[in-house]
Amino acid sequence: MSDERPLILFTNDDGISSPGLWAAASAFTDLGDVLVVAPREQQSGMGRSLPVTSEGRIHTQLMTFSGQEYTVYAVDGTPAQAVQHGIIELAERLPSLLVSGINYGENVGNGVTISGTVGAALEAASLSIPAIAVSQQTLREQHLSYSNEVDFAAAAYFSRLFGEWLMDNKTPDDVDVLKIDVPAGATTETPWRMTRLSRNRIYWPTRPERVALDEIGRMGYHYEANPAEAEPDSDVYAVLHDRVVSVTPISLDMTSRTDLYRLRDLLTGEESTPAPAKNGRTREKVEQAKQDVKEQT
Repeated sequence: MSDERPLILFTNDDGISSPGLWAAASAFTDLGDVLVVAPREQQSGMGRSLPVTSEGRIHTQLMTFSGQEYTVYAVDGTPAQAVQHGIIELAERLPSLLVSGINYGENVGNGVTISGTVGAALEAASLSIPAIAVSQQTLREQHLSYSNEVDFAAAAYFSRLFGEWLMDNKTPDDVDVLKIDVPAGATTETPWRMTRLSRNRIYWPTRPERVALDEIGRMGYHYEANPAEAEPDSDVYAVLHDRVVSVTPISLDMTSRTDLYRLRDLLTGEESTPAPAKNGRTREKVEQAKQDVKEQT
């Protein structure tokens, strides 16, 4: 590695063998020194978790991309833990950028906190490393695969576009991560749009198929959404309805954008006006799912 070139750290939640990871890394090889530190196995759905049960073993292997052979690192741990090992243990100097992805499947709506792709970027941001989380819309059955039928060219292009911008510019206050979601069929000419995170849920949990509760019964998930009903300025509407690239700024500050003084009044009983109910559709769907379970049993 050369001290004159920026160091760019790459990770993902699909695992070290994911073609999406190598598509992202290949897009940056001329821009800086490449360091790949990713989970050894599939780690989708891990969010920013740091489980104490992870052993943290690091396995080195050789990978060839962009016509060059690289030593890369596979971590027995989550995406966020891979980021920690990469920054604290493996990097010879602080990375100028963290690229998480390219993920198989879009990460939009209120489920992004589940995403290991987003979680890895947030972990890097918490360590003061500029970060992007990049996801490519795919078919549901391709989410946990290493399918070669997915074309990551457009997602790699936008990864480079926004990653390079982050390296060359100081982001505005309260922007810690850029979350980039690319619709299926996108090209380098596809328009991009600044968006906010939708409150809508896209993937819903499904009941395990089992007879007895002490049997293995992993929760599944299925797609159920009407993107046309999402907020017009949201990531869901942009990617799934208008079929454009969504760029969503995310902040580590998860404080509610509410009037804190009014909330204090409500909590102390000094305000008599009831607060409006939120997430009514979500509550309705959960109650319906529970009712379906009762009827099936």
